[in-house]
Amino acid sequence: MTAFSPIPVDDPLAAELLDEYFTSRELGFTSHPGGYRIVHPDPATFTPPAGVFVVVTADDGTVIGCGGLRMLNPSRGEIKHLWMRPTARGTGAGRALLADLERRAAEFGATEVVLDTNESLEAAQHIYRTSGYSEVEPYNDNRNATHWFRKSIVGQ
Repeated sequence: MTAFSPIPVDDPLAAELLDEYFTSRELGFTSHPGGYRIVHPDPATFTPPAGVFVVVTADDGTVIGCGGLRMLNPSRGEIKHLWMRPTARGTGAGRALLADLERRAAEFGATEVVLDTNESLEAAQHIYRTSGYSEVEPYNDNRNATHWFRKSIVGQ
């Protein structure tokens, strides 16, 4: 069973995972002439009740990924930095983390979650679409994003 453990976003383990995430995004990013813009998360926005940052651990104790949730307002949460190490991709851990973050959003009072992603992340878009997300108009000005999604989580 995969474990999902909240940790401070400025914890050294979170920083290690986010550095891997940002590096992987920089290497695969071609959508903007200025390149991928790295924005390190503000710890206050990922601290309950404003949000949460979660580390994913496999059955053998190996840390395999991370993701965060920040509340944009009392009814809307935003999924951020959902990332799995390459060895964990295709195992279902990313989809399970997404569901965990949706559950946490509902516990914070959200009735919907949103997220943005880039066209280069085709597997991520597939997970979002098959997990009940619908593509929507941009809700932010993230220059790294090319697609924006929303999902109702009422009753979760």
